[in-house]
Amino acid sequence: MGAIRTVSLIGLGAIGAAYGSKLQEYLGDSFRVIANAERVSRYEKSPFEINGKEYRFHYITPEMDTEPADLVIVAVKNAELPQAIKDMKNHVGPNTIILSLLNGITSEEEIYNEYQNEHILYSMSVGIDAVREANQITFSSLGRICFGEKDQSISDDVLSVKELFEQAGVPYEIPENMYRELWWKFMLNVGVNQVTAVLRAPYGVIQKVPAALELVESVMREVVAVSEKADVHLNEDDVKRVGPTINKLSPEGKTSMLQDVEAGRKTEVESFGKVVCELGKKYNIPTPFNEQLYQMIKVIEERAKLEAN
Repeated sequence: MGAIRTVSLIGLGAIGAAYGSKLQEYLGDSFRVIANAERVSRYEKSPFEINGKEYRFHYITPEMDTEPADLVIVAVKNAELPQAIKDMKNHVGPNTIILSLLNGITSEEEIYNEYQNEHILYSMSVGIDAVREANQITFSSLGRICFGEKDQSISDDVLSVKELFEQAGVPYEIPENMYRELWWKFMLNVGVNQVTAVLRAPYGVIQKVPAALELVESVMREVVAVSEKADVHLNEDDVKRVGPTINKLSPEGKTSMLQDVEAGRKTEVESFGKVVCELGKKYNIPTPFNEQLYQMIKVIEERAKLEAN
């Protein structure tokens, strides 16, 4: 098992910057951030302030020659993944471990299709409440990064990341069945993100209006149905875990998809409802709730574009 000495991060949003601050404190300049020249210029003029402390990261543009990193962390949004896969090329070698923190269940496969890398761990961030406004990031909880092998083995790669996160103070969890946990979070996002985006509803509406939670659960049951065919086997107990999870959140809090809708940005609906609908067609399972939500959110996106012009 080799110690991880160099880490490259692509994606300096709220989550990337929050975990990046911990990794930079531990690794110094051996922690690199991949960013294009325009962003690097912007970030260097106006350094990141994370929970009130200034951070000047070690930036590397995609074109720069560099040794492959021991670990690459991908923390972009789904729409930015194809470009990120190109931009991180110089940082990925045959032994590079890759963690993709993107929402959904498809990013690991997309990265594998490009690099045929056998060291991609399934991973996700849970419970982090980081928010980014311009160059300022604030969080009260780092949550945790969950990671593991699809076959549930405790591999050398898993042990290497575990050791790094312990040394750097990054909270982590190695679930017994990481792939199933990834699907559970996907199911939660498909239900909660899409419903709150269409209803323009903060978490408090899901907490206090029974019909809203019932709608979320109906959407999630379509994910349960396709998960059976995908040999993941989510069940009704997994659906019922979501209500108590939402009840722990601030009533004023908002899903990332609702925040995107309110800001007129493109959402991640292609990685949520669209994926469920495609799996439904593949396995011949009806997905009417997801089909309706997907259409509604596409209309919301198009309307935002029209109003911006």
